Amino acid sequence: MTIVLTPYWSNGVQKLKIASQSPATPKPGLTPPALNASIHAQRCLAQLRSKDKSIEKYIYLSHLKNEDPSIFYKLCLENMVEITPIIYTPTVGDACLQFSHIYRRPEGLYVSIKDKGNIRSVLNNWPKLDEARISVVTDGSRILGLGDLGVNGMGISIGKLSLYIAGAGIRPESTIPICLDLGTNNQKFLDDPFYLGNRHQRVSDKEMEEFMDEFMHEMSRAYPKLMVQFEVSYDYILRLQCPHLMPNQDFSSDNAFKYLDRYRNKYAVFNDDIQGTGAVVLSGFLNAAKIASAASGRPLTSHRILFFGAGSAGVGVAIQLQSFFTLQGLSTEEARQQIYLIDSQGLVYNARGRLAEYKKCMLPFSLFPSWMYSSSKPDFSRDDYSGPPMTNILDIIDYVKPTALFGLSTITGAFTPEVIRAMAANNPRPIIFPLSNPVRLSECSFADAVEHTQGAVLFASGSPFPQQQYEGRTLYPGQGNNMYIFPGLGLGAILARVSSVTDSMVKASSLGLADSLTDEERSLGLLYPRIERIREISAHIAKAVIRAAQNADVDRSIDLRNVSDSELLRFIHGKMWKP
Repeated sequence: MTIVLTPYWSNGVQKLKIASQSPATPKPGLTPPALNASIHAQRCLAQLRSKDKSIEKYIYLSHLKNEDPSIFYKLCLENMVEITPIIYTPTVGDACLQFSHIYRRPEGLYVSIKDKGNIRSVLNNWPKLDEARISVVTDGSRILGLGDLGVNGMGISIGKLSLYIAGAGIRPESTIPICLDLGTNNQKFLDDPFYLGNRHQRVSDKEMEEFMDEFMHEMSRAYPKLMVQFEVSYDYILRLQCPHLMPNQDFSSDNAFKYLDRYRNKYAVFNDDIQGTGAVVLSGFLNAAKIASAASGRPLTSHRILFFGAGSAGVGVAIQLQSFFTLQGLSTEEARQQIYLIDSQGLVYNARGRLAEYKKCMLPFSLFPSWMYSSSKPDFSRDDYSGPPMTNILDIIDYVKPTALFGLSTITGAFTPEVIRAMAANNPRPIIFPLSNPVRLSECSFADAVEHTQGAVLFASGSPFPQQQYEGRTLYPGQGNNMYIFPGLGLGAILARVSSVTDSMVKASSLGLADSLTDEERSLGLLYPRIERIREISAHIAKAVIRAAQNADVDRSIDLRNVSDSELLRFIHGKMWKP
């Protein structure tokens, strides 16, 4: 075997390392005589399909990834539609809940509060220090709306990195799943004898902040080329962002979310729950709005968006959808006037009475990119209505006459046939996005949306729905899945060797996704490209992200500045790991 040594710099000293090589072919006699790689892939797929429960399929694929990563990722690439829901949402949620019970072997890196003051030594134990390029970090506090999972949240870090590898061709050895064990407030796990984490309540905010400061500093020293994706949900952000709304939590408004705010400017940090969700929803709406405007003859600036669900997630997405209108030339104030919210008490408006602050004024901070909001507080409470409380969604639709209806309520079936027909009565191509996860909490199904709009609906959901047949046509639902965004964004950040992940890079990923539809996909009315093309999509997004990084002057691979777009795209494809 030829050994290839490549130079690298570490703490100002040039060293040599052995270049990555493909695993050696087993010697004769160590495998069956008729073992064939392509047939073996079919064998593994048959074994997977023999399992009748999704969690059993998850366990099988986890074992296969450990034993034969090439076969695992080959199956992922060739069967994305079938395997993605197993290694990611929705099955990964169940896998996280059962993580301590289905655990079989170490995977990833666990950094405990007990390591405080000694975190560097733990990080140095990772076996491939010099290969580290991307990490998904969670403390398990809020995963997929499942509550405080503690160390069981590691499943989401593992799952997302599997998609970075399959979806963008990032080398497996370059990824580090990390779980921060700061305790858990979930008594069920604390009482579970199989629970794998520390058995104590979550540490205080002050101790967490000190821990995070040390963790991020040592991460930058141990893995200088690493991009970090944080897993922090809207609920957690709201708790940190608006402490006065959460009296039982000890957060002050002066330092709320201070450490993540600071890290974003100091390190290459990306937050998928905020930036990824916003980017993928914006992308789908961009494509839907163009189709709807073409059908109605009305300009893009005339769209009106009605949000059913004004919790932290609904308000967060509303903030992000403002950018659709500012991209069309409206001011932020004008954009805000195109957005309406419904909460548990009906239409949100000033004259109704005192509102929760996050419904009226979502305090902006740096994890919400600047192109999503203005410097003033975004106020979604209407000042152009002063009548009696309007609580019936049908009455509100009649009053607002929205072109788009977004669901973030987690109320099953909230978009009744009457609601769907009301949207269709006002619009030749109504836009309906029931975004609540999982499927059982979705505001409506794709089948109902198709039936009650006579096939005219422009639909995207948070969870996958099957395609539908209508009057001899096959109609395809969109899914606003973050996996469209983060693999390509991560790949672009790695190849450009960015010093930070800027607002413009996130915006570029959204516009890149919207622009990645093929002519065939557009002719079929798709809002998102086919997931089977994820590598091609990721390359397209990575190119846009690299160009945005160059324009923001945060790239350190300056040799890429002088190549053409076609050359850059070839370079990106050439860097993708192929199983």
